[in-house]
Amino acid sequence: MGTDNSNLPILVVEDNPIDLELTLRAFNRKKLTNPIQVARDGEEALRFVEKWEQGEQTPVVILLDLSMPKVNGLEVLEKIKSHPEFKTIPVVILTTSSESNDLQRAYQLGANSYIVKPVDFEKFLEVAEVIELYWRVINKPA
Repeated sequence: MGTDNSNLPILVVEDNPIDLELTLRAFNRKKLTNPIQVARDGEEALRFVEKWEQGEQTPVVILLDLSMPKVNGLEVLEKIKSHPEFKTIPVVILTTSSESNDLQRAYQLGANSYIVKPVDFEKFLEVAEVIELYWRVINKPA
């Protein structure tokens, strides 16, 4: 199997409290052992970059919403993917937007994956399981 990344944090960048709760419940239900870090807007997400620059552990993956106050997800994505040290952190866009412009722009900026959030909790569990399987077992980190 792959490298065990279960001790590395997952950063969830989500401003909607209901979507955040859904994400955390799905990870809990799947018994995900990674520590979960939360940024509730884009500005807070960018503060994590400063913490990483000061030596704090970088996440195994970032789950990033696009539509957020202060700084939107595309701006956060651009900042992370243009950073010489952190551009290799996998970023999964997890958003309600199925707009082709958002999709294209996210990939142009370096997103590793783009997932439209399912409304149904059981479907969301499936998404959480796929994310966990891919980033913890299948993917080979740098």
